Amino acid sequence: MVKAVKVQYAKTHLSAILAEVEAGAEVIISRGDTPVARLAPIAQLPGREWGFVPYRVPSSFFDPLPPSELEAWEE
Repeated sequence: MVKAVKVQYAKTHLSAILAEVEAGAEVIISRGDTPVARLAPIAQLPGREWGFVPYRVPSSFFDPLPPSELEAWEE
């Protein structure tokens, strides 16, 4: 369903118009009798799955740092 509104109405009722668009409606905004913009819902991007990179942290990652590296962090 396409709904047409004037600019002043759109400015006053923007939150309600956005709720309609989120629900799937399209809204045409007109300046006077001239349509100037169309609000339409955007397609949602699918979420990315965690762990999409095949990588394992080596067990040595958790070993204590050697004293020379610890000193470098303290400088």
